[in-house]
Order: sequence, then C-alpha cells, then structure tokens
Amino acid sequence: MQLSVIILNYNVRYFLEQCVLSVQKAIQNIDAEIIVIDNNSSDDSCAMMKQRFPTVKLIENKENAGFPKGNNIAVKEAKGEYLCILNPDTVVAEDTFEKILNTEHWKLNTGIIGCKLIDGTGNFLPESKRGIPTPWVAFTKIFGLYKIFPKSSMFNKYYAQDLAENQTGKVDILVGAFMVMKRELYNELGGFDENCFMYADDIDLSYRALLLQKQNYYFHETTVIHYKGESTVKDATYMKHFRGFMNYFYQKHFKRSLFFNLMARFGAFYFSIVKVFKGKVQPKVKPNQYILVSDNEAIKEKLVAKLQKSIERVPLENGKIVISQTISKAKNTEVILDTNYLGFKKAIAFLEENKNKSFTFKMLPVESNFIIGSNSSNDRGEVINL
Repeated sequence: MQLSVIILNYNVRYFLEQCVLSVQKAIQNIDAEIIVIDNNSSDDSCAMMKQRFPTVKLIENKENAGFPKGNNIAVKEAKGEYLCILNPDTVVAEDTFEKILNTEHWKLNTGIIGCKLIDGTGNFLPESKRGIPTPWVAFTKIFGLYKIFPKSSMFNKYYAQDLAENQTGKVDILVGAFMVMKRELYNELGGFDENCFMYADDIDLSYRALLLQKQNYYFHETTVIHYKGESTVKDATYMKHFRGFMNYFYQKHFKRSLFFNLMARFGAFYFSIVKVFKGKVQPKVKPNQYILVSDNEAIKEKLVAKLQKSIERVPLENGKIVISQTISKAKNTEVILDTNYLGFKKAIAFLEENKNKSFTFKMLPVESNFIIGSNSSNDRGEVINL
C-alpha cells in the first residue's frame, strides 16, 4: 500500500465528514487507506463514520488521549509506505496526494513534506512553514516583530518568510495539520512525543527529523483548507500554553532559557491588558445576500427555505466561476460552493482567488445535508443543517 491518511478527531463531526469526503476523492487513483481515530468525542462523530463511511477504518479511544498519543495509536495500524497526518478540519484537493507523492523532492534524505494551507476565508496560514523557534525567534513571534520587519533576516525566521508562500523549498518546521512522511521515518523518530505540551508536537517532530540529517520541505503546488478548530487569539491563556511548550522544547533539545521565560511572562501580561481594552468580541453579521455556485435548482430551493433569503444561482462558464461586478462590489455576500458540482479543487481555488473581498464562504460537501465554513481563522466555524 502506498499511503495511509491518519485523521485524529475530537468533537468536530461535520468538519470530519467533509474532510473524509475530500480525502476519498483524493485517493481514488492511489493505493491508499483512511484511518480515523476518535479521541472519545461526545458528539456523534463515530456514529456518523459508521453510517456514512462503513469501509473506513475507525479506532474509538475510550479517553481523550491527546494529539501525539492518538496519532501514534493510529500509525501502528497503518499499512502505507507513506503517512499523511491530517487534521479533521481540513479539505484537500482531488490531486493533493498525487502531487505530493510524485514530487521530485522525495530523496534519500527527505524528512517531512508539508503544503500550502489557507483558512476558510482563503488567506494563507503562515504556520504552513516555520523556522526553529530559538529564544530570539520565539521573542520575535510573541511581539509581532516578524510583521513589522518581514524582510529582515533578524526578525522573519519564525514563519520562514525568506521563502514565499508560492515557492517550494526547504524549511525547518512544518505544521501537524498536514504532514506527509515515510512510515519508516515516523517509526524511526518514535512518532510524536506524548509528553509534549500544547503547540509542541509538530515542532518537536519536525526538529527531530532535522537531527537525523533529514530535509523538510514546504510544497506550495497544492493548497489545503485548514479551518483551525480552536481559537489562536493571542491572549494570556495562549501565552501560558506557548511558554509551557517553549520551555519543554528548550529543556529537551537545548537548555532552559531565562531570557525567553522573562519575555514570555511579560508577553502574557501585555496580551491580557490588550484583551481588556479590546472589549467584547463583536457578534457575527449575517450576510446581506447569498450566491450559490451550483447546477442544482433543488439545492437552491432548500437553501432559500432554510436561510429565508433570496439566492442567486451561478453556474460555471467555460469551467470558471464568473460572478458579476455588481455582486462582487456588494458588501457582505456569502458564496456557497456546491462541491458535488465543482469538486474540492475548484472550490479551494475560488477561496484563494477571492480572499480579502467582501465575500464569506460556505461549502456544501458531496451528498451532504449541511453547509459549512468559517469567516475567521480565530473561530471554530459554522455549520448550517439543511
């Protein structure tokens, strides 16, 4: 078997359903398997998997074993020569795995390969590629110096900004939402460190691959949506987790850094003050109008009944989604992308092409009765059952 796709789930039933649907499309021409491991979810994730995907291997943990241990359990069951560690709140394109498995970057000393990740608004996620978080590099991350001096080699290492988002190349650290590596390497590394703190496991695994003289790669030629299931807003709680991870990482691989610890404590105080002045989070604003990209009139009628709004249906024109200038300039428009009609690759491309416009996006997964999406990388997204 060529590939095993490992999806660790915890209480994201609808995102999981969409993810598995996209993976099934992406492995149609590959000798591959999907393994879903559930960390004792309290929603109906497991029931959904058994009903909708009876042929997919499902492992049901009796406790929330955490990200590292959960993946390690699943990999023991894997048969593929290659592994893909994949978050359940992701959507892959139909050719994602074929492109990565066939890339010329698989060499004797290749470690882990990641890809270009975008959020539910089409914006690039900088954690797709990162540098080694030394105390100084972590300091530039905490205080946002990488944003102020994006071209300075002194400040831009955390997110490997010397490598453009549309440029494939060597990087040090990749994100656990999407990692592809040989199963042999995963076993040689001993898998994820089950003692890792939050935010630590993918950085630690990537770094240990480097210690084996492996080269990790960021591969930009395929794009995957990562909705980011939990908020990453920089507040005092975030800083507490971040500091805990960094201290563990330094103790394990280097030595504990007094400089970093002091700066992280100051950062936690700073972000707690900022949060007070920010005040309450603004409520979500409902769209003024909806656009449905589909060839299915029945879907449109279902959406009209559910959303209580008129909906304009837009078909493909010569294989492309064409939205009029009038609609494009209108504020607060939600575009619903029917993946039964478009496929996942075209839907992902549409998000990228229309980021930072006045659009929000939802997807209608293949043969599903809900639409799903996220208007920010800092929220858990929204599901609307039809």
